[in-house]
Amino acid sequence: MIDRRNWLRRTAALLTGAAAGGIGALHARQRGDGSAYLFPGFKAAKVQTSGATINLVVGGSGPPLLLLHGAPQTHAIWYKVAPDLARDYTVIAADLRGYGDSSKPEGGPNHVNYSKRAMALDQVEVMKHFGFDRFAVVGHDRGARVTHRLALDHRNAVTRAAVLDIVPTHYFYTHVTRETATAYYHWFFLIRPAPFPETLLNNSVETYVGSGREEPQAEFLRAFKNPETVHAMCEDYRAGASIDLEHDEADMNRKLACPLLVLWGERGNLGRLFDVMTIWRDRASDVRGRALPSGHNLQLDVPEQTLAQLRAFLRG
Repeated sequence: MIDRRNWLRRTAALLTGAAAGGIGALHARQRGDGSAYLFPGFKAAKVQTSGATINLVVGGSGPPLLLLHGAPQTHAIWYKVAPDLARDYTVIAADLRGYGDSSKPEGGPNHVNYSKRAMALDQVEVMKHFGFDRFAVVGHDRGARVTHRLALDHRNAVTRAAVLDIVPTHYFYTHVTRETATAYYHWFFLIRPAPFPETLLNNSVETYVGSGREEPQAEFLRAFKNPETVHAMCEDYRAGASIDLEHDEADMNRKLACPLLVLWGERGNLGRLFDVMTIWRDRASDVRGRALPSGHNLQLDVPEQTLAQLRAFLRG
């Protein structure tokens, strides 16, 4: 149950940029009306967690909903769907640690600071900051991997989870074929020891991230022109091929307890290379899903259909 009075008080604090408990100054990238860049009616904020400073936008009212992006992207990838969801939900779209305008901690031994466990804890602490001990979460790409770990580690916190265009990391690495290695070549490039992939990417950011003046592509490019962001992304992938696999192997006999929605793009690689629903049924007790007529970025390619699926699932 949402305490409306507390929510209004927190929102007022955001407006002044002086909320206690970790909210810092509002993000500089705002519209003329004071709302968050690309997110009309939302406010931008930064929350200090136990391991990072998380940049985010927050808007709407109602039950809490967390949105997590993938790579090489930021929270801006949700700009076509978040305002609609905010009609019925309190929506928080966050930059994962290392990405966008969130802080970029050192990788640590075995890349522990970019483990999905550490990244998931950030988001639990973000939601608690806003007064939410239980919430729904939707993750895309790398954010979906954080979502999977979040739902495993914080079973009492996640009411519903949706993962967009992934299969579990452990399954991917233990079922590599020539076709998957070709389609997902970047997984094996980015995990090479530093500074090899970082050097190549920093010398050609637009080639990897994509160029263009239209949003949100320009926003992604802005973020990844920071070499620290490029390094953090590589650390994320390195963690996925090391410490994340250790965590996943320890949990192979544990299924997700919350309802799970799985969506993927029928024009992308996932459905062509994997039996997506069969794989996820081994990892969750209550799972449903389908392909949508899109590529990898469902929320950009087919926002209306993505919204319809999310709304139906979140209503439960």
